[in-house]
Amino acid sequence: MRRALDLQGEAWNEVVRGLPGAHVLQSWEWAQAKKANGWEACPLVWEGDGGVPEAAALVLKRPLRAGGINFGVNVLYAPRGPLLDWANEGLRRKVLDDLQAFARAEGAIMIKMDPEVQLGVGVPGAEDAQEDAVGARVSEELMQRGWRYSDGQVQFKNTVWVNVDAPDEVLLGRMKQKTRYNLRLAERKGVVIRSGGEADLADVYRMYAETSVRDGFVIRGEGYYRQVWERFLRAGMAEVLLAAVGDETVAGLILFHFGGRAWYLYGMSRNAHREAMPNYLLQWEAMRLARAKGCTVYDLWGAPDRFEESDSMWGVYRFKEGLGGRVIRTLGAWDFASRPWFYSLYTRTLPRLLALMRRLGKARTRQEMLA
Repeated sequence: MRRALDLQGEAWNEVVRGLPGAHVLQSWEWAQAKKANGWEACPLVWEGDGGVPEAAALVLKRPLRAGGINFGVNVLYAPRGPLLDWANEGLRRKVLDDLQAFARAEGAIMIKMDPEVQLGVGVPGAEDAQEDAVGARVSEELMQRGWRYSDGQVQFKNTVWVNVDAPDEVLLGRMKQKTRYNLRLAERKGVVIRSGGEADLADVYRMYAETSVRDGFVIRGEGYYRQVWERFLRAGMAEVLLAAVGDETVAGLILFHFGGRAWYLYGMSRNAHREAMPNYLLQWEAMRLARAKGCTVYDLWGAPDRFEESDSMWGVYRFKEGLGGRVIRTLGAWDFASRPWFYSLYTRTLPRLLALMRRLGKARTRQEMLA
């Protein structure tokens, strides 16, 4: 392993694109977006014969601070990394050994990772569900090494992928009948989809805030999202799509694309004209745009942990399933505690801190909506 400080910008992105599981959260643009929030990028590369990269991890590092006090320790996180062929047992052992050693060398409390190692596809128990032997082996190995399934899951553990590498008629044919009906209904109701840009981002954030208040999830302040969205738009790695009824913009999404895959990371809508089903037509155009950008997979970003109606993600999942997608189940986030005492304290304190931040975040967003 080497700390690849010489690989930045597009040079780093080329390494990432060439590895299995290339992900937008491992891109240099994501590292720069997180830098604005105090995270330092630590790009790591494992090279094989002839210096060809065979594994990589964009590890983010941030000092642990609270109340203006710097505790002199760090936390490390590899979002959707490391990237490698997880079926390669020797390489897998090497990468995990090195990550554990890196965490100790950096004085970190812990290192968190959530690589897209698949445990299976399809809803568990369904006739078409399939389990992945590699994922099962990796889970077992992590436990043997002392890694712990994290109480702090940052990204969604499960998601829904739509294969967009097909003609329109095939994509439509994979959808649920009700989804196709709602898509056509949106067209009949006069919903129009247009491309947006940086000039629309203030309105996009306003819709996002309205969505968060209505659906009960917490978002950050506008400045955070603006700098992320602007960075990826300027890099040519994101597109804004907006749905309008008449002169009123009623829904939108930001489509990220990188390494042959697209992601629905941010979606937003207003309460107005929901009966016109704008989100159905919006997702249809996003699928077609992803295909036009050379992507084969459209990741709808999020599915339930438990595939039961009681799960808070159930309604969203049913909408995504209707688009013709298939459930992808992954390992989720795992932590290696390089300083166990600090880690124990951190994991006891963090949930209370996050709960407080969520309450404050909801209150702040509501206040912004009323301003």
